[in-house]
This record gives sequence, structure tokens and C-alpha cells, in this order.
Amino acid sequence: MTKNPKRTYNITALQRGLKLLNLFAKAESGLTATQVAKLSALPTSTVHRFLVNLESGGFLNSTSHGTFHLGMACFALGQAALGHLDIRRLSLPYLQELNQKTRETIHLTLLHDLSAVYVEKLDSPEPVRIYSRIGAAVPLHCTAVGKVMLAYMPPEDQAATLAKLDLKRATQNTIRRNGYAWDLEENEVHIRCVAAPIWDHTGAVNASLSITGPVVRMPMARLRQLAPLVQQAGLKISRELGFQIAAAQNDKNSWSKAASPSSTAIPAAASR
Repeated sequence: MTKNPKRTYNITALQRGLKLLNLFAKAESGLTATQVAKLSALPTSTVHRFLVNLESGGFLNSTSHGTFHLGMACFALGQAALGHLDIRRLSLPYLQELNQKTRETIHLTLLHDLSAVYVEKLDSPEPVRIYSRIGAAVPLHCTAVGKVMLAYMPPEDQAATLAKLDLKRATQNTIRRNGYAWDLEENEVHIRCVAAPIWDHTGAVNASLSITGPVVRMPMARLRQLAPLVQQAGLKISRELGFQIAAAQNDKNSWSKAASPSSTAIPAAASR
């Protein structure tokens, strides 16, 4: 049976409104109508009409100085979206176990366009902690959570993504992949982390998890010790999502074998 192609509808006004709203996700200090007009290349009068409508719907609020911020309607939608993420619910016990074992900050991220988005975070109990927040987006090319998802993309998707990315690195450190990825102060100075992929039931990697800490607690020797822990947690979560490791390893066109420290074979990162 021939599957009908999915119909697309382009409502210009709606697309513009959503794009304007997305600008505020990246501006923690808020934006004025003039700033939004400059960023969107739209006339100030047009921007003002959009902002007023978004504010009346509760998606934005404004200060007496004319600065707009995301409103409670956005927060409510975001919380509802998080509640619908099965991966978040299924991952939580393993994230908690990793947090207790390592006493470091644990992140769960999902692939979104050219970024990795934090959908769960467990703070370190140590006095010196990492600043990050659920909902924040970080680059693919210079973060461990992003690099590991980039590494496991199908070749065509990877090539297309790399073509869109600004590959200027935050530092001169090189990407290291052995079924996990390191971020050696590449995205933030004094912050290091190690991340592993999470496979879904189709064998695709659209999520990852990481152990993050300050460089004073994360020398290379400790990063090497933490790597198998994050790998095994990623594999456990993958199994919860329906990933069949044996089937994936039989597909030699997609995966190659790699032995983890616990002798459990896991798919290795594809080389670029």
C-alpha cells in the first residue's frame, strides 16, 4: 500500500510568531521590541503587534521599561512537555544511581536541531557545583553530550549537520570517542565532563547522558574511571527504551564491536 506524502501547511504569521518567541529562549535578560526587530529583520511595527498578542496570551510578559520576557504560558507548556517524555521517566533511576555513585552533576539531553537540550539534571552534593538548567541548549561540536550524538548520526545526517555547524572550537582540544566523549573545558572553562549515547528501539541515538564536574575534581585519571560508569548507565537506559543490542551488532554496516570494561559489548562510535 502506497503511503500518502505528509501534507505541509505554511502559515506565515504563525511561523513568524513562533520564531520571535524562540528568540526569547536564548535571551535570559529579555529583549525590547527594537532588539527583536533587529534580530528578526522585521519592521518594528510588525514586531510590536506580535509581542502584544504573545503577551495577551501569557506567552510573554513585559516590564515598565519595555523589556519582554518569556511568560508563564511558556513555562506551563515546557513542564507539560517534560512530563510527556518517556525517556526522562525511564532514565531517572539510572541517573540517580550515577549521581549517588559519582557525587557529580548528571545531565540527560535530547538532540534538537543543531543543539543538545538538557531535559533532566541532578545536582552534585559537593559544595562546588555546576551551573546549568533544564531546557538550556548547548552546542553539538564542543560538548560531550553533543559530540557523542553527532558521532552516532547516520553518515548522511552527520554530513548535513556538519555542513550547518560552525566548527570553530571553544578550545584546541580534539574530540575523543571510544563509545563515549569527553569535554575538556571546550564549552566552559574549568568544566569537564564525559558522556555516553542512549539508543532508542530503532537503534538511533537522539539522546545522551553525562557526568559533569569542575576540573579540580575531574583529572584525566578520574575521567577514565567515570567513562565505563556513564557507558553502562547509557546502555541500561537504552534497554529500557527497547534497544536490542544483539540485533544492532549484527548489522555490520551500522555498528562495530567494542568491549566495555565490564565485558559487555556495546556499539562503538562511528569514525569520521
